[in-house]
This record gives sequence, C-alpha cells and structure tokens, in this order.
Amino acid sequence: MTLRTHPWPAGVPARADLATDDPGAAATFYGAVLGWTVVGHRPDGSPLLGVDGAVAAEAGPATTSGWTLSIATTDLDATVAAVTAAGGSVLSGPGDVDDAGRSAVVADPTGAVVGLWEAGTRIGASWVNAPGGLNWEDLRSSDPALSREFYAAVFGWTFRELFDGYAIAANVDAPHPIGGVGPLWGSAPGWLVYFGVPDVDAAVRAALAGGGEVVHAAHDSDFGRMAQVRDPWGAGFAVFTPLPGAPQPDR
Repeated sequence: MTLRTHPWPAGVPARADLATDDPGAAATFYGAVLGWTVVGHRPDGSPLLGVDGAVAAEAGPATTSGWTLSIATTDLDATVAAVTAAGGSVLSGPGDVDDAGRSAVVADPTGAVVGLWEAGTRIGASWVNAPGGLNWEDLRSSDPALSREFYAAVFGWTFRELFDGYAIAANVDAPHPIGGVGPLWGSAPGWLVYFGVPDVDAAVRAALAGGGEVVHAAHDSDFGRMAQVRDPWGAGFAVFTPLPGAPQPDR
C-alpha cells in the first residue's frame, strides 16, 4: 500500500510527528533526505510533509527535538484508560486537535513515549510503505518482556520472536507485521521510526550534507538495507530499503 484515504484500524501505527525548534529548516533537511515537500499546513502554520500531495509526517515547533510515533484508536478515552490500567502513564491529553482528531501522548511502563490518535478530518499518514513513507518502527526497550505485555494488553498485539530478544508485533485482527520490539539501543527506551528510501547510502550522504549525523552506519539485514541517523536538531530516525518480498507493516 502506498496511498491511504480512510482512517487506520485501531492498534496500527498511524502517524509520525517531528518536534523541532525550526520546522522550516527541518522541511528542507527532510526534503533532501526523504524527498519530502510541504503538502499543507496545520492551523498553527506548521508544515505537513509528504510526497505527491500526500502526508507522510507532520512537523511542529518544540524546544526538545524528536520523533513521536502515534498508534490509531477508535476510542481515545478507552485506550488512555487501558494504558493506565496496564501500568503506563499519561503525559498529555486526551484532547482535541481542532477538527483533525483527538490525541494523547503516553509512556509505557519502561518510559518509552508513544502517541495515540483518533482520526477526525486527518487520518495521520496517508503516504506509507513507499519511498518517503513510514515503513517500519521498532521499540527499543529496557525490558522487552514487560513492553510486550503492555502493548498486548492495550492494543491486543501478538508477538513472534525472531532472534536475540527481538520480536515482530502483529495486530490481533491482521496477519501482517506492525513493527518490532527488542532490547535497548543507547541510553533510553523509545520508538524508532523508519522511512523508506530508494537508496540508503544516498540518503545517509544527504543527511550528512544537511548537518545530520550517523548513529548506526548503513548495513544489510535479512529484511533490507538500513541506517540510523540524527537530524541537525537531534531527532533520530532510520532510513530503510526493504528487500523485494520482505514483509511490510500492516498499513
């Protein structure tokens, strides 16, 4: 799937949001790395970024830079209640985002931050699983077993372990993978968003030329070629070219 126009099913990662202190400069950086253009604006003037007029991500002003993955829900209040019942905490919301939808930001029991999104006039990302689109996500956890219990309780996810504590997550209502949960990389737990590119090495060169840095160098895996980078404001993300026939997320 490349272009989607109707809301994402509950439990499926639905959007990625960039917090940055310079959304305009960020649009230029990600345009060079991921081929994005400004395809619209939020009511506050912050850019919607994407490909061929379709939204891949949103960028908004903040003093602390970072990417936030949001998971779809059809009942935000019930999902927030499930989060707290499963040992998570609410960081912001739930609340309305104009007529675009309703959102909350929560933390799982390990402290990893994740958003929740109940669609209104905007479904979240409409350009996915293609160059320039969100095409994978990993939770790097300080306690993968606890994380799996939490996401199973809140979203009904099921898990299939692959190797070294890394497991593929799937929505209980769909046969395709959602993303992965594995051991911690770095100092803090969190979700890492992956965006598709036609050439990982070229994307890394563009990131470096734009003032970014490499966190994990480009390398081949059983699923495709990938690299992890950081933008000039410190927000980390990955670029990924899946192998032909490799499993794509349930989006």
